[in-house]
Amino acid sequence: MRGSLGTPVSRRTLMRGSALGAAAAAGAGALSACAPSAGGSDGGKKTLTIMAPENEFSPEFLKSAEKELGMTIKRVEVDTTKLTAMLASGTAPDLVRGLGAVETSYIVSRDLALPLDDYFAKSELLKEDDIDPINDVWRYDGSVQGQGPRYGLAKDYSQDAMFWYNTALFDAAGVAHPSDAEPVTYDEWLEMGRQLTQKDGDTTTVYGLSAGGLGLFISLTNMTASAGGSLLSDDLGTIDFSSPEAQKALTWYLEYARAKVGFSPVEPNPDGWDWPPYQTGRLAQSWSGYWFGGAIAAEAALAETSRLAPAPTMGGERVSPCFGATGYWIPKASKNHDEAWQLFEWFMGGDPAKERAAGGWGMPSLLSLRADLPVGTPAQEQALAAVEAEADYFKVLSFTPYVKVEALDAVLNQYLPDAINEGVSAGALADTLNNDMQALLDEGKELVK
Repeated sequence: MRGSLGTPVSRRTLMRGSALGAAAAAGAGALSACAPSAGGSDGGKKTLTIMAPENEFSPEFLKSAEKELGMTIKRVEVDTTKLTAMLASGTAPDLVRGLGAVETSYIVSRDLALPLDDYFAKSELLKEDDIDPINDVWRYDGSVQGQGPRYGLAKDYSQDAMFWYNTALFDAAGVAHPSDAEPVTYDEWLEMGRQLTQKDGDTTTVYGLSAGGLGLFISLTNMTASAGGSLLSDDLGTIDFSSPEAQKALTWYLEYARAKVGFSPVEPNPDGWDWPPYQTGRLAQSWSGYWFGGAIAAEAALAETSRLAPAPTMGGERVSPCFGATGYWIPKASKNHDEAWQLFEWFMGGDPAKERAAGGWGMPSLLSLRADLPVGTPAQEQALAAVEAEADYFKVLSFTPYVKVEALDAVLNQYLPDAINEGVSAGALADTLNNDMQALLDEGKELVK
């Protein structure tokens, strides 16, 4: 997802993430009515092409979907380069996996996504008053994310700024447990991380806190919002790490990384994500939302000692956003809108949605499916109660339509290692980040004019 840590990244490399907008927009506009589509027919059956991971559309699941819907479904792996080529060549997939929180404004501004309001209005499975407000991240009116037409739906979601913690490690270190209801401050959270970290000489045996979240840029966006500010201007076209609120967030992250209580660009997680160290007792706190409980539930002993806490606060507005809202959207260039909607509707509101809810790997997008969430253990009951209390603090954090989040994460990963190791101030780092990220935003604006 990110570039090599500490390795200079050229602007040309970073803008490859924007190639989807340039090539696809050009290709979509040039499509003729008779252009070949990724969808076709198979002995009278429609053939849909979906861009989805195998763990969501396994061969066995595809067979059941084909039987249920009476169509043939071809799966291709999720890949931005491949998606760009398919859109530009007139062979658009019919359903695409995406992250609503950070991609909606991007795909809509490039006229790639089909607005789905007319379909939702007629749906028996996906009724407006049953859709969780979290799905507002899949709405964009051309100026504000969270308003306007719906362009997709989350298959499930979490309020991703909440965090899990292992009470056994807290008790062993003599550290008080976080409250189930009242958020800790980021400073308190970091202090807990320091107290929970254990070392054997130069080797860290237990990390006290992993504050990487689902990506550096979106994490800093959240922290800045929690301090009462915004990294992006109201028109989403200007970035500013120099504001007091953004400086507070950047200063905190630099302090966290320098304390070496958790994973960062100078101490990367060798496992790639938090589950392996959390599972084996090498991580006391993971900045992961409700979805992480799906893995925890499979480990009986760990489930007994794991709890979910509210999103930390940086002193301003209490916010608890969603960083992903992973779901699906239908490309405008698809030749099979109605059939794509059939699959979309069944996957999001039919038996597959009920099965996902029962697994506890995320909150369902439909309020009516909350009754299917697992509450068979005290840990599951506690986690669900914590999420329900946190719902009042959900807020859509608008993401820019001009550049992909991967490109902004790459800028952070280019400059953070030296900044952390060499004691660079948050102010000096902000100047560099503002310069490089603004250049990307400006180039992105040219692509969507």
